[in-house]
Amino acid sequence: MFRHFALSVATAILTLATSAPAAAQDLDLAPAVAAQEQANAEVRNLPLQVDFDIAHDPENILLLDLSTGERVAIRLMPRWAPHHVERIKTLARDGFYDGVPFHRVIDGFMAQTGDPTGTGQGGSTLPDLEEEFNSLPHVRGTVSMARAQGDDSANSQFFIVFYPRFALDKRYTNFGRVIANMPAVDAIARGEPPANPTRILQASIASDNVPQAMPQTAPAREEAITLDMLNNSESE
Repeated sequence: MFRHFALSVATAILTLATSAPAAAQDLDLAPAVAAQEQANAEVRNLPLQVDFDIAHDPENILLLDLSTGERVAIRLMPRWAPHHVERIKTLARDGFYDGVPFHRVIDGFMAQTGDPTGTGQGGSTLPDLEEEFNSLPHVRGTVSMARAQGDDSANSQFFIVFYPRFALDKRYTNFGRVIANMPAVDAIARGEPPANPTRILQASIASDNVPQAMPQTAPAREEAITLDMLNNSESE
């Protein structure tokens, strides 16, 4: 009987010893579980499907007229990143992006623009934006906000992804997708910076119905008439 009692006590002690750390471990995981549940809820509330019909919701379509003579359409997604979308629309309507080059274009990765200085160090006079990171993947055609080292340092620069780069997810604010003329994006001149950069001649919002800006062609040079030419014509 004493042996049975001793075994019961030993079993109880062992149970307490093994259950206490487990309870503590569950308590330690609680914040992480709550954060993950919140993230899952946010993803469920985000529209995952992008509308590729350029006739729909023109107020949220950004048009980029490039120096190559091409027009690119980008679907802006306010529910993904409302403040970033509003910033892009404000700057586009102010003419900020007109004439700005794609200053950093890496083959197989992305094309970045939005800096009037062309150095990658410039931006607008508006204050930097707080991050609006989301779980939407950086797939081909994704338009995302560039930033400095700090999370809350995005201002005017953005980039367009050539190929999927999921390592950028939740680290950069994904706010849109190219919905028309991705081949024109593929053709943007490469370099950091490119020797002859592709430029945004004009950025506009589709609902404003701004005519496409086209590159100016140099006028044909008129051939100078020489005395020899006159003499030859008289002799014929």
